[in-house]
Amino acid sequence: MPSLELLRDVRPWRVSGSVARVVGHEIEIRGLRLRIGDALTVHAADGALAAEVVALVPEGARALVLGDLGGIGKGDMVSVSPGGAGAIVGEGILGRVVDALGRPLDGLPMWLGDRVRIDAEAPPALSRARVDEPLPVGVRMLDTFTTAGRGQRIGIFAGSGVGKSTLLGMMARGTTADVNVVALIGERGREVRDFIEDDLGPEAMRRTVCVVATSDQPPLVRLRAGFLATAIAEWFADRGGNVLLMLDSLTRLAMAQREVGLAAGEPPTARGYTPSVFSMMPRLLERAGPRASGSITAFYTVLVEGDDMNEPVADTARSILDGHIVLDRRLAIQGRYPAVDPLASLSRLAAKVTSAEQQQALVRVRSALAAAEEMRDLVEVGAYVPGTNLLADAGLALMPEIVAFLRQDVHESPAYEDSWARLAALAARIEVAA
Repeated sequence: MPSLELLRDVRPWRVSGSVARVVGHEIEIRGLRLRIGDALTVHAADGALAAEVVALVPEGARALVLGDLGGIGKGDMVSVSPGGAGAIVGEGILGRVVDALGRPLDGLPMWLGDRVRIDAEAPPALSRARVDEPLPVGVRMLDTFTTAGRGQRIGIFAGSGVGKSTLLGMMARGTTADVNVVALIGERGREVRDFIEDDLGPEAMRRTVCVVATSDQPPLVRLRAGFLATAIAEWFADRGGNVLLMLDSLTRLAMAQREVGLAAGEPPTARGYTPSVFSMMPRLLERAGPRASGSITAFYTVLVEGDDMNEPVADTARSILDGHIVLDRRLAIQGRYPAVDPLASLSRLAAKVTSAEQQQALVRVRSALAAAEEMRDLVEVGAYVPGTNLLADAGLALMPEIVAFLRQDVHESPAYEDSWARLAALAARIEVAA
């Protein structure tokens, strides 16, 4: 007589269930054996809709629909999608604009390629290559003051309206990376075309993949956009490419995860964010970095509320990433773009990808700039006596040249070597003056 365990193993699985309840973007499903993260297809009256399981309840499971719930009714059939959540990725995706499900948004035909899962595991720590080469991004201030290495992950921290998207466009045009992957998450629909046509331009777009999920789309769609962009970057990196991944913004991705978590019944914790937000972030961010063959150099914008650099998402991101670039609203008001604060920004791996001479030149310029900033209030009220601090004197005297070095036109893309040569000349002048 067969054992109970054997009978349990051969028990047939049901291939379809039904919708029992619809609330907001959430549906409750009965009659299916499901797991968290399973991809589903809801066969509604108006057509098939994709969904994903986010919670299990005694009566069945809860899923979020990736689209408009209009047309879904009680009793509609639900089936498990084979292969899980994924998308088709291939060389033909370059130059294309896709949605969070990997479907073209530009009206052009679908491409051929491999089906990839969007929720892949991060590479094992010891399988990663070392970060030992710089990755120029064509922005003079970033290439020198916060030099990025191939495979580094850096956050761009800023409030709203200080030039994050413009900076990403400058980097996409000026980088030496083989492929750009840009994720626009929670953006206003009006700004998507502006970014693609103005900030990127046709030349950079030819080697760029744009993944778009606008602010009016459901939270699960916005969340999937970040994971899909990372999966696309992984596909190119695993084939030996050096990929520049730019995600705008990590904060809106965290907000989408918060909405998903609340729908699943999680309790709100820090400033209303659910615990799954702080487990999702390292799971996603650790997928970028150096790999066995290629690399993913990633820049994540972080929208800080009220310019508070210590809010929960910003604080968590800073602890995971390998550096931070801070955009200062005061500099933007002064018309200095990119509005990057050179003293508050830091690349943790800069010393590994720059020479000793380059580091010495940078320290000299940074020290003079810091000394001049410390004396700025005294200078403005006329209380500073020249000669008190020779390094501050040199910084104040050469401040116009330093500001000219840090400022850059949107359509300018200086060569990496030229940026360092200009910084070395500036450091030499400071050494003579001090």
